[in-house]
Amino acid sequence: MGLARSTVSWLKGQGHEAKHLRDEGLQRLPDEEIFAKATREQSIILTFDLDFSEIVATARQSLPSVIIFRLQDERPDNVNRRLEVVLQGVANELNQGAIVSVDETRYRVRRLPIQPIIE
Repeated sequence: MGLARSTVSWLKGQGHEAKHLRDEGLQRLPDEEIFAKATREQSIILTFDLDFSEIVATARQSLPSVIIFRLQDERPDNVNRRLEVVLQGVANELNQGAIVSVDETRYRVRRLPIQPIIE
């Protein structure tokens, strides 16, 4: 969601399966349907859209994982550099289910499903 097609090409060049919603004519698909599609296809969602944190948390599922970019520099080369670091550091967590929030200097991982806070 919102990433450049060149990031998809970069991912493919790194040996990952990747597709852009625009290539499927689905760029206007509602977030909930993107989530359902990723669940069916066992995909990881890469997005700039912060709404996916809430969607994933309220679904209380282990998958799909979501990588949310919170970058000031959203140019594809910067996204790809940050994505490379994340994929090397948390591949295991992404396979098991996680929300990964990525900014300019670090990333944070929250395992799924998100457990409700009980007081």
